[in-house]
Amino acid sequence: MATTELGAALRRWRDQVSPETAGLPTGGRRRAAGLRREELAQLAGISVDYVTRLEQGRAVNPSAQVVEALARALRLTGGGRAHLFQLAGLVPPGPARVPAYVTPSVQRMLDRLVGTPVVVFDAAWTQLLANPLYTALMGEWHGNDLNAVWRNFLGTGTRVRHTPESLGALRAAQVADLRRTAGRYPADQRLQQLISQLRAKSAEFDDLWESGAVGQHQSARKTIDHPHVGALTLDCDVLVVAGDDLRIMIYTAEPGSQDDERLVLLAVIGTQALTG
Repeated sequence: MATTELGAALRRWRDQVSPETAGLPTGGRRRAAGLRREELAQLAGISVDYVTRLEQGRAVNPSAQVVEALARALRLTGGGRAHLFQLAGLVPPGPARVPAYVTPSVQRMLDRLVGTPVVVFDAAWTQLLANPLYTALMGEWHGNDLNAVWRNFLGTGTRVRHTPESLGALRAAQVADLRRTAGRYPADQRLQQLISQLRAKSAEFDDLWESGAVGQHQSARKTIDHPHVGALTLDCDVLVVAGDDLRIMIYTAEPGSQDDERLVLLAVIGTQALTG
């Protein structure tokens, strides 16, 4: 049942999502009623070949992470998401795991902020969804760098300008927030693996973890050095979605400022794709 019905369901749901709804360009002639396979693959962060094999019933046993990403890309409701997990032969993640489900209401809010850089993280600070302007501002992340804590301790660097003091404060706040998340989801193996790897690879992370440092990721003003439009100083606010344990990070500029003008320019030249 699984592979045949899963493929049929993916095709059906794909036909029901318009590219406009997903924030994708709609130019040119289209044969697909909704999303093309390559567009679904782009939104879910998986290969076109894998989407094709899933739809044709040639791929079996997709991981929970892939199914979750497909549910987000297809904008499924809670019931649709649960059905997708069932068709894939999986049980939807329960309350013991860090939630990774972006609800339709949160998705609609992001859809309305097209001129504002917005990114959604789970409670472990792993990026779930970013709108095109955030990707244009910060760049596109892959692999371990999708996790903001990993990125700030072990990554190759970001466009955010830091002093040693501001970077130290950010790292301490992230460790403290991750410790609280670990307390809420002690059975989440992916979270425990992330923490173990960070402790093994970063002496600073391990010291902060052992010290019991407290802190909280707070709103701040950040300067981002963009390679094409120059430096932008923006207000960064973090909103927490009650019940879903999501973090929504929003960047805004003071109206009429040079930073605002550069953000408008970036929206014109740099928003090519929506990444998940």
